[in-house]
Amino acid sequence: MSTDFSIHQLGHPLLRQTALPVTDIDDPAFQQQLDALLAFVMDKGGMGIAAPQVGISQRFFILSSHPNARYPYAPAVPPFAVINPEILAHSDTSTKDWEGCLSLPGLRGLVPRYDWIEVRYQTRAGETVETRYEAFLARVFQHELDHINGHVFIDRVESTQELMMEQEWQHQIGHQRIPGSSTD
Repeated sequence: MSTDFSIHQLGHPLLRQTALPVTDIDDPAFQQQLDALLAFVMDKGGMGIAAPQVGISQRFFILSSHPNARYPYAPAVPPFAVINPEILAHSDTSTKDWEGCLSLPGLRGLVPRYDWIEVRYQTRAGETVETRYEAFLARVFQHELDHINGHVFIDRVESTQELMMEQEWQHQIGHQRIPGSSTD
């Protein structure tokens, strides 16, 4: 199992494949891989990263929400592993907000996401968690879940008019941030 990561960018075939379930959470090599990916996402300053983005076709991601220059209103949530996730229920409403992605550097998109989701996943200790996420955390969770289902955020953009380069986004919108934006 790999612990030396590089981020695959749009066009890499693994980003468009449905990842396989994790079958042995207790495997020491898998646990080591989780540690390495946790450190990697923190080093990159992302809000999360999914296994396929670093060449691992398995159903897990790291969620790592924290305020930063791009997302000053992001809630501070210590990074944690989400393994074999699924959405159990979701709101009837969605909200559009700007997303970016480490696999699509320099690009932003206005993406509709459910306002809340109820989810089930396993922790790195093998425990099953059922919980509800709202707003920013719901957005990040959906973004990362898309990655393990072979999708990227531009698949959800409703119009190419809702895409913007990062530099222009920073100029036009970034200085006016409101709660809710997401990126990995």
